[in-house]
Amino acid sequence: MGIIAYIILGALAGWIASMLAGTNAQMGLLANIIVGIIGAFLGGLLFSMFGGDGVTGFNLWSLIVAVVGAFILLMLLKTFHHGVGNHA
Repeated sequence: MGIIAYIILGALAGWIASMLAGTNAQMGLLANIIVGIIGAFLGGLLFSMFGGDGVTGFNLWSLIVAVVGAFILLMLLKTFHHGVGNHA
């Protein structure tokens, strides 16, 4: 899969995950792409740990894997970000 395909898949996955996580208003296109690409790697790692296929190309399965990974990443970031500074 080429770099353009990774960027498109990352943008879609990041946008869908940000909508599901409720962070879409704070994120722009670049943030969605970054979260989606990192989410694709994270999702691929998690799915392969449980015996499934990770990102297999530019297809629906890879989008699902990337969205799951991006959602997990956003929830972790959201939890960490809200936990920081609330101790006052």
